[in-house]
Amino acid sequence: MISLLAFLLAIFVLVTIHELGHYGVAKYCGVKVLRFSLGFGRPIFSWRMFDTEWSVSPILLGGYVRMLDERETRVPAEERHLSFTAQSVGRRMAIIAAGPVANLLLAVLLYWVVIAHGVEQFRPWVGTVVADSPAAAAGMRPGERILSIAGQSVANWQDARLKLQDAGDGGKGPFELVVDGSQGPLTRQIDLARFAGNRDQQWTHGDIGLLPERFLPVIGALEQDGVAMRAGLKVGDRLLAVDGKNMSDWQQWVDEIRASPGKELNLSVLRAGHSVNLRLRPALAQLNEGFVGRIGAMPQMDSAWLNTLKYTQYYEVPQAGWQSLLTTRDTIWGSLKLMGRMLMGASSMDNLSGPLEIATMAGQTAQQGLFSYLEFIALVSVSIGVLNLLPIPVLDGGHLMYYTAELIRGKPLSERVQLLGQRVGLALLALLMVFAMLNDISRHFGG
Repeated sequence: MISLLAFLLAIFVLVTIHELGHYGVAKYCGVKVLRFSLGFGRPIFSWRMFDTEWSVSPILLGGYVRMLDERETRVPAEERHLSFTAQSVGRRMAIIAAGPVANLLLAVLLYWVVIAHGVEQFRPWVGTVVADSPAAAAGMRPGERILSIAGQSVANWQDARLKLQDAGDGGKGPFELVVDGSQGPLTRQIDLARFAGNRDQQWTHGDIGLLPERFLPVIGALEQDGVAMRAGLKVGDRLLAVDGKNMSDWQQWVDEIRASPGKELNLSVLRAGHSVNLRLRPALAQLNEGFVGRIGAMPQMDSAWLNTLKYTQYYEVPQAGWQSLLTTRDTIWGSLKLMGRMLMGASSMDNLSGPLEIATMAGQTAQQGLFSYLEFIALVSVSIGVLNLLPIPVLDGGHLMYYTAELIRGKPLSERVQLLGQRVGLALLALLMVFAMLNDISRHFGG
């Protein structure tokens, strides 16, 4: 229920701001607005104000601003100057662009509020090095502090992730990562070439196998009816030994399980102060590098370690405003790069999220607090702004593309060409929606 309410509130705010952008610029340009609708379908209720019908409809996944338009209805001669089609190309482009621009400006404002309140950051110490990753191959070790990436100094984990993404974008490399180890600064060579084909892990786009989190050798969660659950492991069990070998951390446990597909293992765990012995046989899981063992057990996070990395960074209000512009810029650029990689086949379509995943994220951030929720709305607002500016017919960007062609040609494109574009655009959006919904089903229901 929290997720649903948080999702509906976010959609209501984002759609309202988007359509108010269109509405405000249309009124400024002297265009008569017939209806301002939040949602689609038969209106639940409506009222008249400022010579416009305002309505709320049940399908709150969008909205529209209906303007006086000669293409849709007969316009009396005395009102022709008030129609959208009577405006110059520049004015029409401004009205269309105003919706997505309003979303981007909302993101700047929300990021400003969040940043001015204080931003929770994590110092760039490595908590976990993922097995069989570029970081592991380069010799990275837990406990090392990241000093610089590809010659650029690193301030915190958010900064590190952005620089890793830039350094590894498109499979570029190798690049140097300098860390402060137990014996002083060390240079690690991150070579992405050997991992370029492993798109499932996305090693080539910034996720090189480093995490700030550290995990205890304690069972935090179990896969329903998985190998671990069937063997008798329980949440809270502390792993002591495997076949007589002591396990001091979670990664040792992972390495042992992965290296033993189909082999029976003798486990020793600590449960409620008592040692318990169990047996299990890891299932076979096929990866690019071959078969590895898997039992369906997740670790418990080391909260004490993470708290030592956590700090709050404060900005003065003007500084927060500047940082909000930079954050919005970086988010826009990151969205465009991800879209480009998916288009080129360099990134998986699994990155697409649909309404179910967005609703889940809305609920999670709402429960974390007001500022986490505002940051979530800002992120989605950027996504809506960027998506709507793409040159796809039926989207705002598609209309801008048509008007740009009109500027170049000196006359509008033919109705036949525009209708064909609309059909292609609808088909493309429908396909993207299907992918997004399938991803949601797979994430939440194991489909």
